[in-house]
Amino acid sequence: MEKHGSASWAIMEASLQACPSCPKLQTYWDYEGCRYDKGSFTCAEPDHIDACPVPRPRLRNGRLNQTAASFFLFVRDIADGDLVGWIDTQLKEATESTNADLETARQEALIGPLRGIFGVADKVLTNALSWLMIGARDQRPIWFETGKAMVVVDRLVHNHLFRTGIMEACGIPHRYGPGCYAEGGCAEIIRGAAKRIDARSFNPNFPKIFPRFIQHALWSLCAADRLDVCNANRIDDQKPCQLGYCQLFRICGRKPLKAT
Repeated sequence: MEKHGSASWAIMEASLQACPSCPKLQTYWDYEGCRYDKGSFTCAEPDHIDACPVPRPRLRNGRLNQTAASFFLFVRDIADGDLVGWIDTQLKEATESTNADLETARQEALIGPLRGIFGVADKVLTNALSWLMIGARDQRPIWFETGKAMVVVDRLVHNHLFRTGIMEACGIPHRYGPGCYAEGGCAEIIRGAAKRIDARSFNPNFPKIFPRFIQHALWSLCAADRLDVCNANRIDDQKPCQLGYCQLFRICGRKPLKAT
């Protein structure tokens, strides 16, 4: 972002208030299939591209421009220009639903509609929303209750659960992707672990059950810019882990990530 810049709300609003001629920029629902490409300066409506506001932010690639435009249109047309109010409404309606799993209902009430925004999926949405909602604990307790239960499964966390044998013992072995959020997947394993760990022992201000904290701890063990232990930088994917200094070494399944 320091090199290429970002797309602000003010920039997008000013650009789209000029009533661009492209039919895909009329509403959020019309925007599907833009196909803007920065390198070739092409899109699905080439007759309108010279006056199109989508390419104007000088972002790293054209997909980011599409995401910025799609998100702006979502907030303008779906959230009526008030994203905070939209989140409040979605959570309230989920709370009043008959879904027995209230946390799941609240998460889906937010993430479900947002999946339609170009270029984002569950991992990105869950990560962004969880930080936002946890940070609003004092002002909006229901936001915190929702955010603390949001589990973000990236490849590092998925591979850790596989290498340790936890996935095989507790869940359903699967490839990285949608299976991580399915029944018996990584997210369910982490939520189950969170129920057995009192997070207040790490910080008295934490809630007792804190799935997002447990998931973040696993990620921190693996991430190269954190503890940098359980990852491909340290472990040969085709061999059992040999990191005897790891605190988990004696109880770890040490399964090769890839078959030889």
